[in-house]
Amino acid sequence: MVTISLLEEKNMQTLDLKSPYSEKRNKLVIVCSKGSLDMAYPPLMLATTGAAMGMEVDLYFTFWGMNMIRKKSVESMKISPVGNPAMPMPNILGMIPGMTRLATRMMRKKMDGMKMPSIKEMITTAHEAGVHFHACSPSMQMMNLTKDDLIPEVDDIIGATTYLDLASDNAITLFV
Repeated sequence: MVTISLLEEKNMQTLDLKSPYSEKRNKLVIVCSKGSLDMAYPPLMLATTGAAMGMEVDLYFTFWGMNMIRKKSVESMKISPVGNPAMPMPNILGMIPGMTRLATRMMRKKMDGMKMPSIKEMITTAHEAGVHFHACSPSMQMMNLTKDDLIPEVDDIIGATTYLDLASDNAITLFV
């Protein structure tokens, strides 16, 4: 809480203003916009952690993030070594045929060794913990998708207005 004193017509007044940082926010809204294996884990990890902490959590899947909730692609996401400066290889090697498959296999092997759950397992865990899954209606139209193309954990299909309503209610909002 911030206290501000003002001198107004020789009378001292004290105003108590609440800082946006003084209140704990219990709502987390994450925009999932990437459809690669390495970008699918962070929002799901944050969502399950937030739900475990008692937060209300909403995931909004848009553009290539739709791959995370498409029946056809949820189990087959890949990691691209091209344009990924964190990969332990020179970027030019990423253009060699088969490098995406190799990078994906290396990441999956590493994650299996860590006993990391699959994306599908994390989605199931998140949904069971109360995380809400929202598909972006304009992205669905652009990709010619229907509700039948989506995994059963998707709660609804919403547009930008509904997303902004979710995100504006004193929520922590992240874009991944």
